[in-house]
Amino acid sequence: MNWTKKQTSTLAVVAITSFMGTFLISSINIALPSIEKTFGLNAIMLSWVVTSFLLATAMFLLPAGRWSDISGVVRLYKAGLIIFTLSSLLCGIAPSGGWLIAARYLQGIGAAFTNTTGQAILVGSFPPQNRGSVLGISVSSVYLGLSFGPFVGGLLTQQIGWRSIFMAAALIGLVSTVVSFLYLGKDEQTGQTKQKMGLKGVIFFMLGLVCMVYGSSLIPATSGWLIMAAGLAALILFWKIESKSKMPVFDTGLFTKNRMFAFSNLAALINYGSTSAIVFFLSLYLQKIQHLTPQQAGLILIAQPIMMTLFSPLVGRLSDRHQPRYFATSGMAMCSVGLASMSFLNEVTPHWVIISILIWIGIGFALFSSPNMNLIMSSVNRTQYGLASGTAASMRVIGQITSMTIVTLLFAGLFSGKSIEKVSDSLFLTAMKWGFITFSLTSLVGIYFSYVRGNVKRKTPLPADSQE
Repeated sequence: MNWTKKQTSTLAVVAITSFMGTFLISSINIALPSIEKTFGLNAIMLSWVVTSFLLATAMFLLPAGRWSDISGVVRLYKAGLIIFTLSSLLCGIAPSGGWLIAARYLQGIGAAFTNTTGQAILVGSFPPQNRGSVLGISVSSVYLGLSFGPFVGGLLTQQIGWRSIFMAAALIGLVSTVVSFLYLGKDEQTGQTKQKMGLKGVIFFMLGLVCMVYGSSLIPATSGWLIMAAGLAALILFWKIESKSKMPVFDTGLFTKNRMFAFSNLAALINYGSTSAIVFFLSLYLQKIQHLTPQQAGLILIAQPIMMTLFSPLVGRLSDRHQPRYFATSGMAMCSVGLASMSFLNEVTPHWVIISILIWIGIGFALFSSPNMNLIMSSVNRTQYGLASGTAASMRVIGQITSMTIVTLLFAGLFSGKSIEKVSDSLFLTAMKWGFITFSLTSLVGIYFSYVRGNVKRKTPLPADSQE
C-alpha cells in the first residue's frame, strides 16, 4: 500500500478520534451503577445518562452531514472535537444527575459532528481500491475504544471514581484537537460553499426523535403513547418535506431509487438496534446479579470488542476483493444467534459461557460492520460522501436509540419507577430476557435486507500489487 504522508496522517487522526468516542461510551456503561448511587437515580433516569448522548447525536447527524458537504468536512470535524472535549469536562464536574444528562447531550452534539465527517474525510482521501482497508482500520479503532473502555472504565471507577472517566476523555479530546489542527489541513474549496440548507425538515426530524424517545420513558401512561404518536407524525412530515426539497438534509431519493444504499442502511439500523444494549444490560447484570466489581465486569465485557478490533481490518480488506454483502449477511446471522443465547443467562451462568457468547457476537459484528459501510459509500458518488456518511452514522445512532428505547420501555413497564438496585434479581432477569428475545427476532429481519441488497459493481479488477 503506497499511501502518501497526508493520507497516513489523515487516517491516524480519524482513528484516534474514533477511538476516543467509543472509549467513553463503553466505559460509562461500566460506571452506571456508581452513577446511580451518587445521584440516587431511578432506572429511567439512569438510562437517560446513556440515551441523552445518543439522542443528541442522532438529532444532529443528518444536518451535520449536509452541513459538511456545504461548508467543509474538516472544519466541522474540528468544531466537533472542541465541543466534545469541553462537554466531557462538564460531565466530570457534574453536581447533579440533571447536569450530567444535560452535559451528555452536549457531548452527543460534538460526537455527531465528528462521526459524520470522519468517514467522509477518509473516503475522500483514498482511492476506491483502498476504501475497504482504511474503513476497516477506522472501524478497528472504534472497537479498540470499545475494548479498552470496559476495562479502563471499570479500573478508574473502582480506584478513583466515575468522574475520572470523563476527565480522561477530556484529556484525550484535547490531544486529538491539537493533532487535528496540526495535521488534518483545510477543506478544498468547492462550488457548494454558497448553498443553503433548509431547516424546516430538520426541525420536524429533531422534534420527532425527542418525542419518540421521551414518550417511551413515560410508558405505560397514556401521555407516553400520545407523545410517541406525535413523534411518529413529525417524522412522517420530515420525510415528506425532504422529498420535495431542492436542498434536502436527508436525500429520500437515495432510499427510493438506490436499492443498495437503502437496504445497507436498513441493515445497519437493525444491526445496531439489536446489539447496542448488550453492554448496558450486561454491565448491570454482572454487577447486580453476579456481584462482580466494575473492574471484573469490565474484563469480561472486553471480549466482544476485542474480536471486533482484531477481525475488522481483515474483513475490510477482504471486502475489497470479494462481494461485501456475503460477509455482512453472515455477520448478521451470527449476531442473531448470539442474542438469542443471551436470553438464557441466569444467576449462576458461568463466566466462560458469557465470554464465549460475547466472542461469537464480536466476530459477527466485525463481519458485518466494515463491509456494510463499504457498500454504503460505494453506492453513491463523490459529491454525496458527506451525506452518505451522515446518513449511515444516523442509522447507527438511531439504532442505538431504538435499542435503549426498548430497554426503557421494559424498565418503565416492569420496574414501577424503582432504581435498578432496589428491584429484585428475578425481575431484572425477566426484563433482560425479554430484551434479548426482542433483539434476536429483530436481527433476523436484518438478515433479509443484508442479503438481497445486491452486489458492488467494480469497474475494473484490482491489480495484483494492490491486493498485497
